[in-house]
Amino acid sequence: MKPTEGRKRVVIEDLQPEVDCGRYPAKRVVGDAVEVTAAIFSDGHDHVAGRLLYRQKGEAHWRFAPMHPLGNDIFAASFAVDSIGMWEFSVEGWVDHFDTWCSDLRKRIDAQPDLAHPSANVTPQNIPLALRSGALLLEEAAVRATPADAKTFRQIILSLRWMADQNAERYEYPIDDEIKELVAKYPDLRFAARYAQDLPLWVDRERARFSTWYELFPRSVSPVPGKHGTLKDVEAQLPRVAEMGFDVLYLPPIHPIGTAFRKGPNNNVVAAAGDHGSPWAIGAPEGGHKSVHPSLGTIDDLEHLADVARGFGIDLAMDIAFQCSPDHPWVKQHPEWFQIRPDGSIQYAENPPKKYQDIYPLNFESSDWRGLWEELLSVFKFWIGHGVTVFRVDNPHTKNLHFWEWCITEVHKGAPEVIFLAEAFTRPHLMYELAKGGYTQSYTYFTWRTTKPELQQYMEELTKPPVSDFFRPNFWPNTPDILPPILQTGGRPAFMQRVILAATLAANYGMYGPAYELGENAPFKIGGEEYLNSEKYEIRQWDLDAPHSIAPLITRLNAIRRENRALQSNDSLHFHPVDNPHILCYSKTSGANQILVAINLDPIQEQAGWIDLDLKHLGIEHNQNFDVHDLLTGTHYTWHDRSNYVALRPETMPAHVLRITRGASTTLSA
Repeated sequence: MKPTEGRKRVVIEDLQPEVDCGRYPAKRVVGDAVEVTAAIFSDGHDHVAGRLLYRQKGEAHWRFAPMHPLGNDIFAASFAVDSIGMWEFSVEGWVDHFDTWCSDLRKRIDAQPDLAHPSANVTPQNIPLALRSGALLLEEAAVRATPADAKTFRQIILSLRWMADQNAERYEYPIDDEIKELVAKYPDLRFAARYAQDLPLWVDRERARFSTWYELFPRSVSPVPGKHGTLKDVEAQLPRVAEMGFDVLYLPPIHPIGTAFRKGPNNNVVAAAGDHGSPWAIGAPEGGHKSVHPSLGTIDDLEHLADVARGFGIDLAMDIAFQCSPDHPWVKQHPEWFQIRPDGSIQYAENPPKKYQDIYPLNFESSDWRGLWEELLSVFKFWIGHGVTVFRVDNPHTKNLHFWEWCITEVHKGAPEVIFLAEAFTRPHLMYELAKGGYTQSYTYFTWRTTKPELQQYMEELTKPPVSDFFRPNFWPNTPDILPPILQTGGRPAFMQRVILAATLAANYGMYGPAYELGENAPFKIGGEEYLNSEKYEIRQWDLDAPHSIAPLITRLNAIRRENRALQSNDSLHFHPVDNPHILCYSKTSGANQILVAINLDPIQEQAGWIDLDLKHLGIEHNQNFDVHDLLTGTHYTWHDRSNYVALRPETMPAHVLRITRGASTTLSA
């Protein structure tokens, strides 16, 4: 292919952050300094320069930032994102003839003969000619400059030519940093190269990176035992949820529940009179995905709840489950949106041999797929219009991936503040594709990662590029669907251990609240992960003031997260070796704020060991004493150098959450 401009000599490669060659946007949050790197190089020995181009999508003009060399042809720059929405950036590079000339002139001057010790072996340097060459480059820059700077250029040019005319025995280097900075303002871009494409960057609000979720079933919060709770009852729970330090209150589906094939307690296939069914069997004569269950209240109640929650600093999160009960209005209005079996009936959900006759999946290969897409999009827009800006989406991996990319993009056009959490416990590539396609946060495999190697390997995958550029983990130690084995067998210490891990390893975490606070751990059957007497199928009453509740620990953890910037992101996570395989140690850092966690992963026995701290990573000198303050207990310890001893008793407190300071205080044994 014949080049359009054969004088372009610079090559630009490996522009980062880049997700799938620019197919998807990388993600940041408002206020971030976005670090950008690229390889910029050319043929020969000429120096190259580069600049970063960035702007919010839709802005008419680019903003610029100079790129600085890091070595080995890698250049870097950063830019601040000051508003949410889509941004874009790119890089330009060019041969920097003036910087090349400066370097060559410096070499010529350094190679001049020493007048005090002349040598016949010194090669003569034609410095006057080199000075005149530099003057020509500055003349070209002066043409590109403002009148005031052009005047300064002319003075420098006259100075260089005056030096060249002196025919001196020895010359001093005439270029200082001010001159270089002046020339850098007016680069010669005639033959500049541009990266092959402008890369997208999606910027979310801060809650996308740092959030603390609490899940409860509205029908179970009535103060009257056995009575169906309402959204107004949920409103009465807001002070408690806020006091515990949660900033997202997540409600399972609040829509009318179908009666056809309704499930009874413990997922019984036959429901008795008065059984309330599963909230995920959405749809009844009272309405579908744009309706509120009459026993919960009204849409006005939902709006009021969202408004009051905002006053507490809490986002109300709504569950969106795109599936229908046989009673859903869509079944009669749009049977083409479902899979029709040979006998003319609609295909219900199955995972053979399991059958879920109370749920009809949507058919994303429907002949009316466009109509289906538009209707599902309208569900999000409807609830956004009623004050909801956070959605937890049920099983998104069982719906068309292209639909999600289109739908989330359309939502964000009018409401870029909306946060989407993907409840997709599935294969890694599928989980990651959902995140690339627009999901803000994602459930993870943390629920089943229990050993030291598992946790460390998984966190190192999630917190480093390329995964961290598009995937934001949200750690849940339990959900209404998942009572993991560690909680079934580990007792109260396991509940303490897992919430400490979730709250300190990940900046986003959540819990199925009442069950977790109270240590609910009876499975429906041994070896399974379903709860006995699951709240998914019946109304439960919870004694939230029970003495065995770990709510005080959860409240303290959430306060620690709010008070320590280091715990509000994931990118600084660093692991430190411990000589005991049951103790995990890691740190997070944000400026001067440093948090070090040491946790016993054994919920049964006390474990002790020596931590081998990475002092260089922590910025601590060898042989230095430093103070660590246990934020869970209030105790201070003086530690010394890299090896420090911990002993952790699971039944009392399975972890230290330590804030590191440089000044030593009271010396105690950990």
